[in-house]
Amino acid sequence: MKGSGGKQQVKMESLTADELRELGNKLFSVRKYDEACQCYSKAIIKNPSVPLYFTNRALTYTKLHQWELAIQDCRRAIDLDATNVKGQFFLGTALLELDSLDEAIVHLQRALDLAKEQKMNYGDDIAVQLRIARKKRWNLQEDKRVQQEIELQGYLNQLIISDFEKKLRDAENNKAPASEVAKIQDKHEGVLSEVNQLFAKVDERRRKREVPDFLCGKISFEIMNEPVITPSGITYDRKDIEEHLQRVGHFDPVTRTPLTQDQLIPNLAMKEVVDTFVGENPWVQDF
Repeated sequence: MKGSGGKQQVKMESLTADELRELGNKLFSVRKYDEACQCYSKAIIKNPSVPLYFTNRALTYTKLHQWELAIQDCRRAIDLDATNVKGQFFLGTALLELDSLDEAIVHLQRALDLAKEQKMNYGDDIAVQLRIARKKRWNLQEDKRVQQEIELQGYLNQLIISDFEKKLRDAENNKAPASEVAKIQDKHEGVLSEVNQLFAKVDERRRKREVPDFLCGKISFEIMNEPVITPSGITYDRKDIEEHLQRVGHFDPVTRTPLTQDQLIPNLAMKEVVDTFVGENPWVQDF
């Protein structure tokens, strides 16, 4: 066995950088990620100026959940070629896994734009990851906003209570009549009730701060601006489905039946529902 391993090592050393990449691809296809990673590393040693070797190894690192190493390789690939779609895409994906959401969104958006410019077919993979990153960032912002509102409500309540207690002490020290004390009590309870009712309304609006799935396109998963319906009865955002037809193929992404651009019909009923929701929830523009 030892001798066999030595022969294998010698054989790998004799391969060119591209042959090592091809061997790595074969190992990757059968999920031998560690071995594939070794092949890509040897290819990089032989020729460190090829972005593809770095992106291949980066993808392998993502399969191994070694996000930091994947990020390093993607950055090196982008340094060699700033228009490298895979480098931008894998970098955005790895950053998403580490919750570096702002930077992840920048690179995923860049990958999507480059894929369109270069007419490269990545299906909907990039758009899906971009949507996940945006929604994750939105949810974190919402959690932070909710916590701030809770803290503000508690702070205001405490101020009101402190003010009431001070006025009550002053009234008692000044031997104020019972009617004046009752007036202070009523005013305190009224102000406290108004503040809490205000925050209750905020809570109600907050519960509505979610875009229903049926208002989102089935390709980009973003709220639809111009809904159109296909002969199969599936509704898409016009921009998304037209890009799909141009880049991926002339078929319905859901039903896989043949589809051409002239078969798209405006879904006026859905458009009315979307416009009503956006009008009532202007925050959706940041969603």
